[in-house]
Amino acid sequence: MPPPSLGTRKPIAALLASESDSGGPTLAKNLSAFSLVCIGVGATVGAGIFVLTGTAAANFAGPGLMLSFVLGAVASGLVALCYAELAAMMPVAGSTYSYTYATLGALPAWIIGWDLVLEFAMAAATIAVGWSGYAQSLMADAGLRLPAWLAAAPGEGGLVNGPAALVVLALTALLMRDNRGAARTNAVLVALKVVIILAFLGIGALHVRPALWQPLVPANEGAFGAFGWSGILRGAGVVFFAYVGFETISTAAGETRNPQRDAPVGLLGSLVVTAALYVAVAAVLTGLVPYRELDVADPIAKAMAVTGLTGFSAAIKLGALIGLTTAALTALYGQARICYAMARDRMLPDVFSRIGPRSRTPFVAQGIIGLATALVAALVPINILGELVSIGTLFAFILVCASVLILRRTEPDLPRPFRVPGGAIVPVAGILACLALMVSLPGDTWLRLLAWLGLGLAIWFGYGRRRVGRDPGFERTSPFAGPGQSPG
Repeated sequence: MPPPSLGTRKPIAALLASESDSGGPTLAKNLSAFSLVCIGVGATVGAGIFVLTGTAAANFAGPGLMLSFVLGAVASGLVALCYAELAAMMPVAGSTYSYTYATLGALPAWIIGWDLVLEFAMAAATIAVGWSGYAQSLMADAGLRLPAWLAAAPGEGGLVNGPAALVVLALTALLMRDNRGAARTNAVLVALKVVIILAFLGIGALHVRPALWQPLVPANEGAFGAFGWSGILRGAGVVFFAYVGFETISTAAGETRNPQRDAPVGLLGSLVVTAALYVAVAAVLTGLVPYRELDVADPIAKAMAVTGLTGFSAAIKLGALIGLTTAALTALYGQARICYAMARDRMLPDVFSRIGPRSRTPFVAQGIIGLATALVAALVPINILGELVSIGTLFAFILVCASVLILRRTEPDLPRPFRVPGGAIVPVAGILACLALMVSLPGDTWLRLLAWLGLGLAIWFGYGRRRVGRDPGFERTSPFAGPGQSPG
């Protein structure tokens, strides 16, 4: 069979069938809507609250970070509705990658899949670096300090960030065992995290100094993104990587008992919880500490120290560790499912699609991903990681919204258990909102994304394209793109 044309699409029927007819073990379907909400909150409420709130407030938005999170929530809400429609229609591992394969074709699917590999790996690494900062702060409170060479990445005063690598490896081992155990652990940790964040909000609100919110939007300092309204926009773009949680929920839909109901509930439920928490934390944080002093590894702990409640500061640091643990756990989970879906479609080596007979997880992919992510977390500074995740997430979200529009035209009769209201208004608004946030990010972030995508294209034309042409999914049925079109 010849290699597919660049626009060859894999039929939805073939995507769904590939989840169950591999001839070997398949992914376990034992997650509930509550599990998905916990996965979403676990993935979304992490480094965005505990680390990058301080960075974004100090460098870009000031107290207006509250508005940055509102902008991010609006954009995420538009995209979450689109995710809900697609996840209910196509509950398969791979999420945006799979949706793109069914709408735009093999090459665009490879591009977005390769982008998602970057997105999830950098998200997990970013969170692990934040975890390391809080862990070392907690150790310092107890009089313990790591050697400088083991405490930070090159360029930040060390040679290797040991704690960041260690937490990634430990979570990888947990995920390789089974998804139910990981989901239960995540649910418990998410509950503890939310309780501690609510305690921070309750206590912090009693000590807020409203004068610190003035002016809400600090004057621009002469460059785009350096405060002012452009700073609000850039702040939204920088912290937007936190919303990678929606991608994780969607890719977990194939492992739920009732995806048509559970996926929309998980997506929209987690959005409501996380958006409220983000805006509230930004308000309290900037009301406790002058925003220019928040560019530290543990901004929430610094804010609690201002209240004089030093004992509770330790509890906040522990809560941050818990929150960052769940966020890293779900990012690693999501990346393994993306690689599994791409290998299932022969875009990556078959070893990435191997399912453990007992764990019923893509354990080989999970292990390889864990090792690679641990290496990145150990060696790359957090500011570079966070911006890369944001631009990758926004790129993926644009394709999700576009997929909704395309499928409504090409497959108008497919059952849609959940349908985005408002016709084309919501998907188009989602695309425009994500584009605006992408434009706000620095130029060097765009260059890194383009370099990564260039490497991906070289792999596609040198390896993936030939293998995809032999995918049995194209032999089962023809694409749904239109009469007279053939799969090859």
